[in-house]
Amino acid sequence: INGNIPSPLERQRISEPLQIGVRAIDGLLTCGKGQRIGVFAGSGVGKSTLLGMMARHTKADVNVIALVGERGREVREFLERDLGPEGLRRSVVVVATSDQPALVRIKGAMVASTIAEYFRDQGADVLFMMDSVTRFAIAQREVGLAVGEPPATRGYTPSVFAALPKLLERSGPGLKGTITAFYTVLVEGDDMNEPIADTVRGILDGHIVLSRALAEQQHYPAIDVLASVSRLMTEVATPEHLQLAGRFRSLLAVYKDAEDLINIGAYAHGSNPRIDLAIKLIDGFRRFLQQETYETAQWDEMYEHLQMAVRPHGEEGEK
Repeated sequence: INGNIPSPLERQRISEPLQIGVRAIDGLLTCGKGQRIGVFAGSGVGKSTLLGMMARHTKADVNVIALVGERGREVREFLERDLGPEGLRRSVVVVATSDQPALVRIKGAMVASTIAEYFRDQGADVLFMMDSVTRFAIAQREVGLAVGEPPATRGYTPSVFAALPKLLERSGPGLKGTITAFYTVLVEGDDMNEPIADTVRGILDGHIVLSRALAEQQHYPAIDVLASVSRLMTEVATPEHLQLAGRFRSLLAVYKDAEDLINIGAYAHGSNPRIDLAIKLIDGFRRFLQQETYETAQWDEMYEHLQMAVRPHGEEGEK
């Protein structure tokens, strides 16, 4: 179950996009088949719901889901509510709840990775989701402290930082199949730079940040697209798609910078053409980013929606 990480020279290059079925991801954080992404969030901002959406809507041959160190109450909830019959039909779920011994939680992550590798070796395109890497790291820390390792950063032992790349490098493209992986990271106190988050972000091919501020506004999925990045989007998206996504992000950033002035009424219309344009488009941007839990966003519809959000009347506008 410790797996054999494919040789870097035997891995396929990632060149084909994978439809996730979540507009904010497909449109602005496009993922490729075989990419590895981290989902970074504090507690209670919709990680499990987002994973359920991905499991139901992603165009993959099989889902492998590892629930490691999570609350026992949430397992049936995730299986029946978030995953649902549609997601369960093509899923393998490995569960090791928080009350299980540390070694069982570690083995749970390893077994799930082995199952995903089996399907990849059969030539399948696998969607692998693990919730969460933080609980895996905590289990590894428990084992490390028990055998006498010295605690290092935030009490994590050196073996934690040695184990993370060995786990995360098992996913990705192989010789014929692919494992597209989403690993959730439960950040302590919403600190995106805590040791586990920082280490995982450095290993993976991109990260999706869920924002508590957006969740408090009932903006779901609570994806902060300006803080998130897909490192392979330039490899898998078309030039026109990249241009639309770049314009969307640029104008959203302009609005965010001026948001406080706009909200208190201190911004005078006409002072800055880009801020004026961002104010005009922001409602369309929000409609694009928000999505109902059971709403599937087909690729063509998503692309058309992105075009309409960025160029509502078909104008070329400012690049």
